[in-house]
Amino acid sequence: MSIGYAQKLSDKKDVGTLGMPELFDPPYNLQQKVEQLAVIIQKSKYLVVFTGAGTSTSCGVPDFRGPKGIWTLQRQGKGVPEASLPFDRAMPSLTHMALVELEKAGILKFVISQNVDGLHLKSGIPREKLAELHGNSFREVCPSCGMEYLRDFEVETIGLKNTPRRCVEEKCKARLRDTVLDCEDELPGKEMNLAEQQCEMADMILCLGTSLQITPACDIPLRALRNGGKVVIVNLQQTPKDKDASLVIHGLVDEVISGVMSYLYLRIPPFVRVDVFQIVFTRCTRLSDKRFMKWRLRVASIHGQNAPLPFVRSVEVSFPGRPELKVATLSKQPFLLKRETVAKRSCCIMLKLNLSDGCACSYTSIDFPVDFQGSLNLSTLRNVQHIYQVERT
Repeated sequence: MSIGYAQKLSDKKDVGTLGMPELFDPPYNLQQKVEQLAVIIQKSKYLVVFTGAGTSTSCGVPDFRGPKGIWTLQRQGKGVPEASLPFDRAMPSLTHMALVELEKAGILKFVISQNVDGLHLKSGIPREKLAELHGNSFREVCPSCGMEYLRDFEVETIGLKNTPRRCVEEKCKARLRDTVLDCEDELPGKEMNLAEQQCEMADMILCLGTSLQITPACDIPLRALRNGGKVVIVNLQQTPKDKDASLVIHGLVDEVISGVMSYLYLRIPPFVRVDVFQIVFTRCTRLSDKRFMKWRLRVASIHGQNAPLPFVRSVEVSFPGRPELKVATLSKQPFLLKRETVAKRSCCIMLKLNLSDGCACSYTSIDFPVDFQGSLNLSTLRNVQHIYQVERT
């Protein structure tokens, strides 16, 4: 998790009960409750899911109030816990992917999330069926035209501040802002209103991995009760809303939801993450001697020239068939190679991208053919751009 975000959250004054003991239903009772939950879901006509930090702990993202949670350890003077992996490498859990399948099956109508890890969107939940009450560390928004941008890297700021990028809309170009709330920020009206409307329409709210202690978000699920809806809570600790729930299950969220999916004969799809990057080749002739060509090769993010590529560790560049050209290893971002060479008609550049942990393979190789002697206005730079994708599992 972002250390900056965790430290900001740890400064909150009103954090409710911390370090609550984890409770586990006995195996037999747990199985009965899982089947009961499956039946309730099967009979529901408008299911809304409300998620908290417990939904993402199996992804390596720490929670807040558990025995090793962010706020618990902070109050004990032990500082902010380290995540088991960088935020951008966290992958959706079994629960995230099960919700995707439930949505595709027409059972799940909407998801309300208190998490900022962006895993619901990464998993495949449609944006129009998701309210992120506390924001998304990977989402930027244009305050002028409302355009949203989902990134493959963690946005640099929190607290609805300006980021280094601008809106790409031609008539706008306003500075973008992050979407993650700081401690004193109010919940976003658009997301809050949508969440409240969905809960009022729901005949069942399934609360997953949330302590239901942060107001006003924790009161939203109870709106379903006004129209005769049910609330079911799956959490490892007691919550202040347990008394309002039709069913309370103390168990690991992934285990409970996996059991429900099995009972419903629904398959949990695997998660395959696709990251996209671009290779930009720019060339121009030397005005004093047309036999030579100056060129630049850049491996870059599709999100902007200065945006990072979190899944690429280094780039090795070689030139098969051109032994006179020196190979290069680009180990720091931005991955940029500048050369001046004799302008032969064509050349093949071989790029080996060494990828970070979590990718489906440790590296990928790309043959990048270039033509040094194509038509070229001497006063104009020529750009050749190709877009590629890398899969992660």
